[in-house]
Amino acid sequence: MAERRAFAQKISRTVAAEVRKQIAGQYGGSPQLFKNLNVGTTTSNTVPLTEAVEPVDFEEYLITHPPIVESGPLRDLIEFPHDDIEVIFTPRECRTVVPAVPEEGDTDPHVRDCVRSYTEDWAVVNRKYHKLGTGFNPNTLDKQKERQRGLPKQVFEADEMPDSSSYQDDQVTGPVFFLFVLKGIWACSIFDLKNSLPDPLLPHLLDRAPNEDIDRHNEDQRKASRHRELFALHPALDEEEPIERHCVPDLPKEHFGQRLLVKCLSLKFEIEIEPIFASLALYDVKEKKKISENFFFDLNSEQTKAMLRPHIQTAAISTLARSAIFSITYPSQDVFLVIKLEKVLQQGDIGECAEPYMVFKESDAAKNKEKLEKLRSQSEQFCQRLGRYRMPFAWTAIHLMNIVNSAGSLERDTELEMKRKGSWSERRNSSIMGRRSLERTTSGDESCSLTGFRPATLTITNFFKQEGDRLSDEDLYKFLADMRRPSSVLRRLRPITAQLKLDISPAPENPHYCLTPDLQQVKPYPDSRVRPTREILEFPSRDVYVPNTTYRNLLYVNPQSLNFANRQGSARNITVKVQFMNGEDPNNAMPVIFGKSSCADFFKEAYTAVVYHNRSPDFHDEIKIKLPASLSDHHHILFTFYHVSCQQKQNTPLETPVGYTWIPMLQNGRLRTGHFCLPVSLEKPPQSYSVLSPDVPLPGMKWVDNHRGVFNVEVVAVSTIHTQDQYLDKFFALVHALDEHMFPVRIGDMRIMENSLEAELKSSIAALNSSQLEPVVRFLHLLLDKLVLLVVRPPVIAGQIVNLGQASFEVMASVVNRLHKCLDTSQDMHGRNSLLSSYIHYVFRLPRPGGLGGSVHYATMARSAIRPASLNLNRSRSLSNSNPDISGTPTSPDDEVRSIIGSKVRFCHVLSRGYIYFLCPSLLRASYTFWWIFQLFHEELALQWVVSSGSVREGALQQAWFFFELMVKSIIHHLYYGDRLDSPRKNRFPERFMDDITALVSTIAGDIVSRFQKVKDLELVERLNTSLAFFLNDLLSVMDRGFVFTLIRAYWKQVHPLFKNPTLESLRLDFLRIVCSHEHYVTLNLPCSLLTPPASPSPSVSSSSGFSTHVQDQKIANMFELSAPFREQHFLSGLVLSELSLILDPENEGLVSKVVSVVHNLLSSHDSDPRYADVEVKARVAMLYLPLIGIVMEALPHLHDFTGKDAVQGPHLPLNFLSDPKSSNMLKNNTPLFSSALHYAALRLSYQYFKQNMYFSAESSRSLLICLLWVLKNADELVLQKWFTDLSVSQLNRLLDLLYLCVSCFEYKGKKAFERMNSLTFKKSKDMKAKLEEAILGSIGARQEMVRRKRSPSGSAFGSQENLRWRKDMTHWRQNSERMDKTRAELEHEALIDGNLATEANLIILDTLEIVVQTVSVTESKESILGGVLKVLLHSMACNQSALYLQHCFATQRALVSKFPELLFEEETEQCADLCLRLLRSCSSSISTIRSHASASLYLLMRQNFEIGNNFARVKMQVTMSLSSLVGTSQNFNEEFLRRSLKTILTYAEEDLELRETTFPDQVQDLVFNLHMILSDTVKMKEHQEDPEMLVDLMYRIAKGYQTSPDLRLTWLQNMAGKHSERNNHAEAAQCLVHSAALVAEYLSMLEDRKYLPVGCVTFQNISSNVLEESAVSDDVVSPDEEGICSGKYFTEIGLVGLLEQAAACFSMAGMYEAVNEVYKVLIPIHEANRDAKKLATIHGKLQEAFSKIVGKRMFGTYFRVGFYGSKFSDLDEQEFVYKEPAITKLAEISHRLEGFYGERFGEDQVEVIKDSNPVDKCKLDPNKAFIQITYVEPYFDTYEMKDRITYFDKNYNLRRFVYCTPFTLDGRAHGDLHEQFKRKTILTTSHAFPYIKTRINIIHKEEIISTPIEVAIEDMQKKTQELAFATQQDPADAKMLQMVLQGSVGTTVNQGPLEVAQVFLSEIPSDPKLYRHHNKLRLCFKDFTKRCEDALRKNKSLIGPDQKEYQRELERNYHRLKEALQPLINRKIPQLYKPVLQVNSHR
Repeated sequence: MAERRAFAQKISRTVAAEVRKQIAGQYGGSPQLFKNLNVGTTTSNTVPLTEAVEPVDFEEYLITHPPIVESGPLRDLIEFPHDDIEVIFTPRECRTVVPAVPEEGDTDPHVRDCVRSYTEDWAVVNRKYHKLGTGFNPNTLDKQKERQRGLPKQVFEADEMPDSSSYQDDQVTGPVFFLFVLKGIWACSIFDLKNSLPDPLLPHLLDRAPNEDIDRHNEDQRKASRHRELFALHPALDEEEPIERHCVPDLPKEHFGQRLLVKCLSLKFEIEIEPIFASLALYDVKEKKKISENFFFDLNSEQTKAMLRPHIQTAAISTLARSAIFSITYPSQDVFLVIKLEKVLQQGDIGECAEPYMVFKESDAAKNKEKLEKLRSQSEQFCQRLGRYRMPFAWTAIHLMNIVNSAGSLERDTELEMKRKGSWSERRNSSIMGRRSLERTTSGDESCSLTGFRPATLTITNFFKQEGDRLSDEDLYKFLADMRRPSSVLRRLRPITAQLKLDISPAPENPHYCLTPDLQQVKPYPDSRVRPTREILEFPSRDVYVPNTTYRNLLYVNPQSLNFANRQGSARNITVKVQFMNGEDPNNAMPVIFGKSSCADFFKEAYTAVVYHNRSPDFHDEIKIKLPASLSDHHHILFTFYHVSCQQKQNTPLETPVGYTWIPMLQNGRLRTGHFCLPVSLEKPPQSYSVLSPDVPLPGMKWVDNHRGVFNVEVVAVSTIHTQDQYLDKFFALVHALDEHMFPVRIGDMRIMENSLEAELKSSIAALNSSQLEPVVRFLHLLLDKLVLLVVRPPVIAGQIVNLGQASFEVMASVVNRLHKCLDTSQDMHGRNSLLSSYIHYVFRLPRPGGLGGSVHYATMARSAIRPASLNLNRSRSLSNSNPDISGTPTSPDDEVRSIIGSKVRFCHVLSRGYIYFLCPSLLRASYTFWWIFQLFHEELALQWVVSSGSVREGALQQAWFFFELMVKSIIHHLYYGDRLDSPRKNRFPERFMDDITALVSTIAGDIVSRFQKVKDLELVERLNTSLAFFLNDLLSVMDRGFVFTLIRAYWKQVHPLFKNPTLESLRLDFLRIVCSHEHYVTLNLPCSLLTPPASPSPSVSSSSGFSTHVQDQKIANMFELSAPFREQHFLSGLVLSELSLILDPENEGLVSKVVSVVHNLLSSHDSDPRYADVEVKARVAMLYLPLIGIVMEALPHLHDFTGKDAVQGPHLPLNFLSDPKSSNMLKNNTPLFSSALHYAALRLSYQYFKQNMYFSAESSRSLLICLLWVLKNADELVLQKWFTDLSVSQLNRLLDLLYLCVSCFEYKGKKAFERMNSLTFKKSKDMKAKLEEAILGSIGARQEMVRRKRSPSGSAFGSQENLRWRKDMTHWRQNSERMDKTRAELEHEALIDGNLATEANLIILDTLEIVVQTVSVTESKESILGGVLKVLLHSMACNQSALYLQHCFATQRALVSKFPELLFEEETEQCADLCLRLLRSCSSSISTIRSHASASLYLLMRQNFEIGNNFARVKMQVTMSLSSLVGTSQNFNEEFLRRSLKTILTYAEEDLELRETTFPDQVQDLVFNLHMILSDTVKMKEHQEDPEMLVDLMYRIAKGYQTSPDLRLTWLQNMAGKHSERNNHAEAAQCLVHSAALVAEYLSMLEDRKYLPVGCVTFQNISSNVLEESAVSDDVVSPDEEGICSGKYFTEIGLVGLLEQAAACFSMAGMYEAVNEVYKVLIPIHEANRDAKKLATIHGKLQEAFSKIVGKRMFGTYFRVGFYGSKFSDLDEQEFVYKEPAITKLAEISHRLEGFYGERFGEDQVEVIKDSNPVDKCKLDPNKAFIQITYVEPYFDTYEMKDRITYFDKNYNLRRFVYCTPFTLDGRAHGDLHEQFKRKTILTTSHAFPYIKTRINIIHKEEIISTPIEVAIEDMQKKTQELAFATQQDPADAKMLQMVLQGSVGTTVNQGPLEVAQVFLSEIPSDPKLYRHHNKLRLCFKDFTKRCEDALRKNKSLIGPDQKEYQRELERNYHRLKEALQPLINRKIPQLYKPVLQVNSHR
């Protein structure tokens, strides 16, 4: 037996590591096969599952096992494809028609580098097949839909089923069928059956064919047109974005905010007398910042422009733009669009000049014609003379957000779409904001999106005139802030009326005819003659962090104010002329100043606007300059101040220079920008002034105001050349000095000599940490490139090689960390900063020797492969700080060179510490002072990382992903440049590098564990873990794969979850999932290797060829176990399955779902992979997962119980019944009466190591099972068969149990279920989702922490910050689960997929069953397995199945019965019963193919049964019982279809030539006719489907008809129990079960005489008096010994116990706990006899529970008498019943129910309810109508009965008599005065006692008692007195109740109250002596009544509070009045009643 129970000795997952090791070592962790355990005794075979095995040497294995197959899909499994990795150089997309480059060419090296950085191709490394990895599994993307196209629609009966109303049989019309059918009708219907049509017969069904042929035929049919991809039918797991998905970063591109298109349409004033010039710009009031450059536009008419002709050159088309695109990165409520107007300078201040515009109206033009003419001529003069000068005129502003918000979104229905679009663009820009910007946003910024509003046209009518003394920006901000207030000062000013029309709209994606701020044409630009749109440069209000990608070099000069107050002489109308000079000669002014509007593109000078007569003017001009790329010391900005003479005077020049100042552009080689307060010189500056600053007091110069600063100006540069950061500038300058090799270097005011260069260079690298983040980000690409270059090419300074690896590495780590910390919003889910990842992906490339602009002053240096052993891994960290890897240089270069040349070594010289210098002789000759050294970046990086320590190491760890990815790209470039991407992997890299990588992986794995334990920085640990996993995944593509496996194993060893930590285990799973997401995962697992236990410890010695298809050579067991050979050769899949095996424990629910999703993900990915589409290839892939079958078998007891929903509602077996070993065996077989769920429960309970309530979730279990089915579907059948042959019986049974569960798991839900679920989903609130997220995030790690951070409403102004990746409800591929209500088509599609999945899953199960059957046929020792096979088959028939599946299923079932007939008829008799039931159910299917196959199966079943023993009593009996069961329980059972199937069976019998001469055809005919008879009963039942009472009556009658056939009677009693349970009539269900038990007891007592068993029905009398009707005493009772009689499982002791247990459970549910006790009285002796202490304990526990509940309040039934009158009721006419209704049913409720029900049946106007309870005279009723009389009745007991019926239960149990009262008067009225009020009591007796097996019972006897008026009065007074007594004695006291009763007794207002009764009946002594006693009785009643009133008053007094005292007094007064009134009446006695007793006796 030990061998058989191997699977039960699995790893007991205790923490005891030793036990675990031992067992895991022995059995490898899956259901092991003992006989296969001797596979190899080498040590390698006993590696426990918790440890990783030594992997196979992959490269070695491939060399030693050359593939046999030449080509084809199998061959492709062996090795990675040649084109696996591509290095692609793609030209970068340029926005502009011509790339932006400096015009002067690239003279300066820094400029050259910058331009190269902005124009060179992207260097992309592409893993060509990467998208086939699991990260891009189509199962999780939209592609799933594509894979599901063209699926066939599976036909399911559940969907085809019409509504029950349409089922009416043609023959059934009206109530005829209420009568029992007469024999004549029988004959007629049998005649009908003979003449009806059968379904089509199956061809060749009756032919005798060999079993092999049948099997082959069945298999061909099954395998035809199957769906190839199982996972395409399975919904994806509901996961976050898969952790293994590495998305390609966005291309680096120029930054734009949200873009706004403004079109200027027209500007019109009331008078048109002169040209007006306009400009637009954006201002942010809150930040007090101008956030865009100016856009100048000219809307003057041609005629007005002509006034300026002398001053205007030809206008360039770029200056004619009237539309502009503004970009706003941080939109907010504080942004204004400011429009400023200027006009030509004229005499007079602004107010005077603006006056005409305010005074004149266009409408008065005729009236003011002369004045206007005069004004116009004045203007013309000014234009002629002063046309080049401007003056401020007017301004206005638009609050931008008002426009956007009032324009509103697009039409409401597309609003959402727009929002989404917005958020995508926000996502694009999310990298911009740093943390600081997030902190400063306002709450109102959420709504500031400019992407989705409707375009608006604005007309601005009011302008404010400019104030000459308030022109500064400061004043403007005050005005703007004021504008937002309701009581704006500006509103009180007199406006200038005008009309400016603007269009504002969101900018289109790719506008045509667009010019950049540098005047470059943007694509598309179809025609250069079209008026362009200008892109306006943004000055973002806060820092924007985006690397530069285009060349731009602009300078903005903003003169702000001038103070000439202290200047002598005339200087009032001041303008400033600005020039950009490249020398001091006036001709050196450069044409680089951008024009404004309607002018040339560029000018040599620009003038500021003039404020009339102001010596200290403010300026608001912006002068935009195009900076030359290379600046020299002579470049400067020159400011010349002029006084402009406005009046034309003799000898007065137009402009007089009144001052000069300048700004040199370079200071110490750096661009000068910022605020300047400059002194102004009165004279022209002297020669060579430009190199000095004006702050320097030059001798002999005169200055305004004693050389004080009087001119304020701001200079702003927008440049991608000048960093404007001193540290960056210094670093770049030093690097370029090295490049040029020009010494000494001047940097700032320092001269650096060559010997101090090294120190300076190092300090400048270190100082990069101090630079501002914004410039670092802008120049990120260039900076990183330079640092890489310094690592790769150590410079040679003064003959010394300077290794800057360490310094560069340190600064890289620090820069990368700064970016990570400050820009934490722009990270992906792995914490990778998008700027850095896009740098690596597109920009970074390995500098090639001699490439990339460096000159010869670099050395090329590569590591030698020979590395001193001493250096191996523990290299000292205290190496030379300048170069940790070079300890010294040669003594003198000359000697060195000579020795090299002399020894004829041409290229290489080995230096100390293992470096090789590659020397180029020609270069050496040219200049042997410098070495040309080249180091490999990845090698240096790995080295620096390994030797780093302290904060540097910490920094590198924080951003490990960055260095890992750099290393990988460097490796690939290195291989690509060396043309070695195809070279053998073994010798691609030097050993030192491999050592460094090993050390690196090892230390990082160590860090993961140590930080997890100590620091608890989970975010870092998770980042490190995923980074390392991605790194190893990448290495698998380029390095020796065996080496990478050892790295994985090293990680495995270190990150060891010995401490059972779920988080650490979860990290391991993430790691594993990422590594296994490699696109060549299958190849990495050597799927074509054959597992042979290694003869020696080295596994590669095996010589079996890679492609032998002879599985026989190898031990099958090794393929199915996680044995050492399996795990060595299939290394990764071994790890995955080992993890699965170890984690599958319900205690780790979180981990279980995680590890299952790893497997699920892999398999679904393989499933859809086009490379594995071939069947043979898929079988190879499936081989990698064969141990999964064993693992799932082991986990079976913990899988979610999917069978639960199959359980028929109603009586369930209590669990303790099932846990009995005997009962579980008995229950193994699934029968009509017990649902498969009960079987399953028993099966689970029977496993010894079953843990209480420890199941996996349904989702995990389902995923696990779909994986199992995938393996079974795709594995090689021969291999499976061989394995099954090796399995023990118990293991095969376990497998079958698993398949059984799979059937339930993938059962089709049905369209209706999808619709129901849809309506439920619709109700789910978002709130629920939030809670769910919270729950999930509860036990989180850092990745989820990041998820949480993303979701927190940081809401930056820049965008709503809901980074889409994290929000399922936003991401496009998750919409399904979120969109609440699904369309019809979607529901149809879901049902279609589910139907196909159910069909495919069941067909896989069927295939597997067939293999099991073949195994049994081969071994012939496992016949006991067949019962299990049959059980699974039957279970699958019982579930919702498609027609396609069922026909294959029936074919398999027929083949099985034909092969093993005795199985069914002798061994598995229960299964036979079940099979009959299933077949009959299918025979009544609405789908003809199902009926055809089911009829064929049923016919063959009879035939086979007949052939065994010349009769088929068993099948006959079972079929009859099955039909009865079907008829009784099935809701949607169609007898018409069943009739057709019966006819088909008859037809087969007639056509069966072989058996024609036997009795078989007649027996078949008898059976068919018998079934037909049962069917006709069904018709009636169908008729009453909606009338529960009638239906149960009918079932009752049918059951009664089977009085002589115990099996069938039992079936019908069970059916009735089921029906009652459905309607919650638990008491009735219990009675049915008690009757069943009594029936069983009767027959058991005949069979076996056991003392402890009940004697028969008599034993059950205490439970119910009705039960005696089950006694088997009549003559025609069958003997239980007959064949087929009492053969059901209930006719056993266990069956009896089961029934009683169920009865007890039902009584308990009904609240009848006393009956529970009676039931257990019968049960206890049985258990005592069996010495079953456990059961007895349970029973006594239940009894204790029952008795403790008796105390509480209970409600039993309410009873009504119901009479039916009228011929419409046919056999119900004049019948009277007592109905038992649920407790507290009102008369109105039952009345409404019955009236409604019969109204529906006969028509509402045809049914009437008789409202009174008087006897019905049928003659007075309308014969065409149906009448119902309903009366409330109460149980009636005689006085003697009341002695026994003490408790509430006694008074409500075993009731047979009921009473109701009817009031009447002698004259026919119902009610009259007291003295004429009679009452009729009607007492009814029923045929059986309640509760009974039905809820209505016939009334068999009626008697009436009439009470006289005085008797009525006595009853009333007694009742009142009782009420008073009860209220008074109640404990606890109820004051309200007491007062209510008192009020009714002594209240003054009570009509017909006690006083009136007394006055009517007691005022006089009655004349009739018969009434004396009544009179006296009433008098005594009143006496008692008054006493009770007094008690009640006293009690009330003690209960009331002070507020009720008055009420009490009132009651007492009333009582005393009543008492006084009653006193004389009560005291009057009737003398006749008080004569002496003796006299009376003697008198008698």
